[in-house]
Amino acid sequence: MASLINNANGAVNGVVGNVEKLIIDTDPGIDDSMAILMAFQSPEVEVLGLTTVFGNTTTELSTLNALLLCEIAGRENLPVAEGSSEPLKGGTPRVADFVHGEDGLGNTFLPPPKGKKIELSACEFLVEKVSEYPGEVSVLALGPLTNVALAIKRDSSFASKVKRIVILGGSFFALGNVNPAAEANIYGDPEAADIVFTCGANIVVVGINITTQVQFTDADLLQLKESKGKYAPFLSDICKFYRDWHVKSDCVHGIFLHDPVSFVALVRPDLFTFKEGVVRVETQGICVGHTLLDQGLKNWPSSNPWTGYSPVSVAWTVNVEGILDYIRELVMKP
Repeated sequence: MASLINNANGAVNGVVGNVEKLIIDTDPGIDDSMAILMAFQSPEVEVLGLTTVFGNTTTELSTLNALLLCEIAGRENLPVAEGSSEPLKGGTPRVADFVHGEDGLGNTFLPPPKGKKIELSACEFLVEKVSEYPGEVSVLALGPLTNVALAIKRDSSFASKVKRIVILGGSFFALGNVNPAAEANIYGDPEAADIVFTCGANIVVVGINITTQVQFTDADLLQLKESKGKYAPFLSDICKFYRDWHVKSDCVHGIFLHDPVSFVALVRPDLFTFKEGVVRVETQGICVGHTLLDQGLKNWPSSNPWTGYSPVSVAWTVNVEGILDYIRELVMKP
């Protein structure tokens, strides 16, 4: 049966307090950029590298933006591995430039980075690092799950060696943001998402039913701009486009903090409760990308597509003020 978990000591699927080795699989993207810079400012994690994927931008542009973020943070030597340019089934990927701008960074059109991507592909880098540090490396997956699925397919032991995979994705018993059925990251590669959710790894999922509860208002954005935060000028500039899109799309005078909230789930799981159960993803029909959690409320009389798989932890409730305080602390940190 599924269970609701709330661990006040912050030990849901991981131990807070120890420095955690982390790979961020990302499609930066404005809120991705905020989450990445938060990770660079966080004493709880050691970022081993960034892997890139399509989603908010093309994969090629995601790689350039990841390299640029490393330069902005003075982390030029951090490995950036480019991932798949298309979903597992192929085809032209969905790109949300209308949300993040043509450059993925709010149409700020910054000078190109000087750094270069490494030779390893994203899935090769994921497999290599997880094999180098078995049981020690977590993956924060902020875009479509193509690279993670490819790592699982490349190395049958990947799921057992990765410490945990924290995923921004899905819209559990709430409306999606691509259409009523689906959230953008899962919709971007539903086949990959279903592979990841059913692989048996230690998985935490944070859906937009949670992340849309956590917002920076216009007042928060002004506070960020006026703060002495190390990255505040950059973040304030890129958030202008993002904020204006939220006004047009959602009538929200501010921004949803999707990726930052997912990073908080990695380092401060005590600020959430979680429901355990098997998650499957629809891969065809009008509900492509829909995530459905078996909450364990019924003993099924026969097998179905949810039976026989390991449960994952789905974020169920959220301490909004606690998370906002934590995000403010990192993005406004000198």
